Amino acid sequence: MTQPSLPSFDVYSARMLAAGFDEVIERRWGPGATADTHTHPFSVEALVVEGEFWLQCGGLTRHLRPGDTFELPRDTPHAERYGPEGAAFWAARRNAPPA
Repeated sequence: MTQPSLPSFDVYSARMLAAGFDEVIERRWGPGATADTHTHPFSVEALVVEGEFWLQCGGLTRHLRPGDTFELPRDTPHAERYGPEGAAFWAARRNAPPA
């Protein structure tokens, strides 16, 4: 399978910050890692850059690989399961407004 052509982190980060996101970070997960159902106090739009993982949200499971994107609104319950090589994605976050 051919690897998709991905932007550099700097290009992706600049694009997402210009689109109104507050921060862009890299998230790395080890082989076989899992994250049981949880939520985040921010919305996120992300680009998978390495490995593979399964994102379960709203009764659906997506198998994500490099080049795939996903979005999660703030406070959306979801779970994650990472493949045998782990995974990495770049996450652009819109943080919750202060209380």
